Amino acid sequence: MFSILTKIFGTANDRIIKRLQKEIHKINAFENSIKNLTDEELKAKTSEFKQKLADGKTLDDICYEAFAVVREASRRVSGQRHYDVQLMGGLIIHKGAIAEMRTGEGKTLAATLPAYLNALPGKGVHIVTVNDYLAKRDAEWMGEIFRFLGLTVSAVVGDMSDSERKAAYDCDIIYATNNELGFDYLRDNMKFTQKSKVQRPFNYAIIDEVDSILIDEARTPLIISGPVDDRSELYGKIDKLIKLLTPSDYEKDEKVKTVNLTEEGINKIELMLAEKELINQHSSLYDFDNLSLVHYINQSLRAHYIFSRDVDYIIKDRKIMIIDEFTGRAMDGRRYSDGLHQAIEAKEQVPIQNENQTLASVTFQNYFRMYPKLSGMTGTAMTEAGELKDIYNLEVISVPTHNKVTRKDLEDEIYGTKKEKYNAIMNLIKDCYKRQQPVLVGTISIEKSEEISKELTKNNIKHKVLNAKMHEQEAYIIAQAGRFGAVTIATNMAGRGTDIMLGGNPEMIIKELAEKSLNPEQQELEATKVKEEVAREKELVIAAGGLYVIGTERHESRRIDNQLRGRAGRQGDPGTTRFFLSLEDDLMRIFASDRISSVLRTLGLKDGEAIGHPMISRSLEKAQQKVESHNYEIRKNLLRFDDVMNDQRKIIYEQRNEIISSDDITEFRLNMTEQLVADVVQRYITPGSYREDWPINDLSAEIHRTFAIELLPEKINEVEGSEAEITKVITELVINLFKQKEQEYTTEIMRDASRYILLTTLDQVWKEHLHNLDYLRQGISLRAYGQKDPLNEYKREAFNLFEQMLDHLRELYIQRLCFLHIDTEHLNRQSMLLANKELQEMNKSRVDPALEKYNPGINAETKVMPFKSYVNPEDRDPSNPETWGKISRNELCPCGSGKKYKHCHGAES
Repeated sequence: MFSILTKIFGTANDRIIKRLQKEIHKINAFENSIKNLTDEELKAKTSEFKQKLADGKTLDDICYEAFAVVREASRRVSGQRHYDVQLMGGLIIHKGAIAEMRTGEGKTLAATLPAYLNALPGKGVHIVTVNDYLAKRDAEWMGEIFRFLGLTVSAVVGDMSDSERKAAYDCDIIYATNNELGFDYLRDNMKFTQKSKVQRPFNYAIIDEVDSILIDEARTPLIISGPVDDRSELYGKIDKLIKLLTPSDYEKDEKVKTVNLTEEGINKIELMLAEKELINQHSSLYDFDNLSLVHYINQSLRAHYIFSRDVDYIIKDRKIMIIDEFTGRAMDGRRYSDGLHQAIEAKEQVPIQNENQTLASVTFQNYFRMYPKLSGMTGTAMTEAGELKDIYNLEVISVPTHNKVTRKDLEDEIYGTKKEKYNAIMNLIKDCYKRQQPVLVGTISIEKSEEISKELTKNNIKHKVLNAKMHEQEAYIIAQAGRFGAVTIATNMAGRGTDIMLGGNPEMIIKELAEKSLNPEQQELEATKVKEEVAREKELVIAAGGLYVIGTERHESRRIDNQLRGRAGRQGDPGTTRFFLSLEDDLMRIFASDRISSVLRTLGLKDGEAIGHPMISRSLEKAQQKVESHNYEIRKNLLRFDDVMNDQRKIIYEQRNEIISSDDITEFRLNMTEQLVADVVQRYITPGSYREDWPINDLSAEIHRTFAIELLPEKINEVEGSEAEITKVITELVINLFKQKEQEYTTEIMRDASRYILLTTLDQVWKEHLHNLDYLRQGISLRAYGQKDPLNEYKREAFNLFEQMLDHLRELYIQRLCFLHIDTEHLNRQSMLLANKELQEMNKSRVDPALEKYNPGINAETKVMPFKSYVNPEDRDPSNPETWGKISRNELCPCGSGKKYKHCHGAES
């Protein structure tokens, strides 16, 4: 019934497309009048639109005309006129939805339409790409259109200084990777002044390859971290012991990627640890004193038996580099967290880097949900439409292709063993190579790519390999994969951002020629030759059947398979795709039914023969759906827990921004002082208790410890009334102490010092709080055994920890202020420049278990200068500098040398 109704009335997507077609006619209605404008008149349209917005018009009011202006500008500047389907994609993106446009349909050009329109109010538009190459390429390529129309364009990439980043973010349209945007947001919230921040408030983001960024990469949060104590030696020792284990010593579950010691394995490890004197003789691995070792053993087990070289990571320049399972790219600087990376380094015998401690973190889900308006584009998002709607409130709308798709998607061929499958693949490649039909072979790991590459080399078949090891040449290799007779092996095809054109990509070849030292005339001549050669080759490739895409295995995500398929049949070109499977493939072996193998034998699957059967296809699809839903649950769970931290993060970052933007934080200080004094008094005096029961001596000592105020017990006894009166007296004393410091150091210096101390103290307690939350997260799942919901338990305990953090902040800040002593003579050279020094170190130590490029080294832990109080000369011990207290640099040195302090012991500090 549903399919009959769909045929009559169309799907919901069809109805949306029908409505959009009416809007396309409105854009096209402007074309003739805009074509007649001169270049100057066309450029002037930008000022005209801005004026209309200032007069109260909305973006929707000027949308159709603005799109027509961009199309005309593109035609004049780049020679590319937007197709109607690209206008449709642009409208979908402008409306805050996701446009699903097939590979080669021109998503990059379609994005110029909503980007221009939404940049007109002057608040900035972020166009998010998956790598630095695409950010730079698109900013340069599409930037020509925007600059022609009078808008500023920039690309934010790694290795930019803060001043360059700030200038880039101040532009109208900013191309950047999701990682750069996220890390800049985190770092901005660790800055000490408003001027040093690089980003403006969020306005609108268009995410290219939206499924790759919001789905695939959303399982890992962005984390800025600093090194903790070096335990690299221990990883090495544990690694040697793990290598001595046999398969009976551990149990492995490939589905959930876990490995645990068996009873036999625990006994063996305990004996070996005792031999190496890492634990006491006859003690258990799970004794309280040895619990920290369990962590190292578990991570080393995972490194050896779950993670594989050239599948999960590669070794480059004696460093472990993680491979992104969805794109096949090596992610420079990314590190596994919680000691796993160190365990892999020990396994592969490369230098072991320090573990890291979280200083700031955010998930992509919560980062991108901060944009008031969000949209995206990709070639494959329909399979994840539910998640995109559920988490980001983004609708997915599929845009029809400009030309009819003529690609043939052949049935999967299924073999009994991998060997038979690879033989069939090699025979097909040889056949295509003989006919000079270009072939793209898609694999799911570097290991498989290299296996096929060896076979092709043996058979004298020229080919190119694209995987994490060939990252630098990826754009060129992909661009030329459609040439006559080309054979290309690629590890995953997600988010490559470069089209495979039949006959080759002339622009890429011309770009290479530009690097040669030819004069303009020669260059033009060579460029014409290249275009003619490519056009001739294209005819030959079409005659041979277009691009043949071969999938050597099904990926655990249907979307990744669709991305590989989508590389053939671009813009109506001919092409063929086929996947080859075997019963030994990981996906079939781990997730598909065990009955399949015996059923196929019953059906008559003989050695070397392929079979296609609906039951196999269904089982495979179910297996992929199982993995997709499992990964969705991981992302959803990560988000549920991060939402708790996100609420706290918002409070801290808002508080921080308020402190930074305030000229005077006296009110903050006064509120904190009143609360802290009340807490201290209540700690010692129970409301309504008798005065003779009050521990006055203890209260006096606490007042001195916390506020640096001598309030003798007899003075407290002289105060008449309840604890409220005592609270009032102490509060006045603390306020007077601050006034004295303002008189001594000047109001301006004291104001700057107060702000700086408050920010550094806030950073310190927030960092400790994140550390505590990390520990809480690690063990919270065990509460399920006690019939308690781990998420509710986490919310409750995280809230308690947050309250404790705020109490600790208050006490630490007021205490530091009360004991504050400033050397005004050397102030500019020391404390007031310390914030800048901190920021420089932060940049150098921006290492991430998640996704970053910087190397570990300098600890970005917040530093606060030690505050020394003045000590009477007669109380100083000449032989013990610790008893001297604060000394003016021009004073005689207390050691008795007769020299000024600055020329004696002061010179050493």
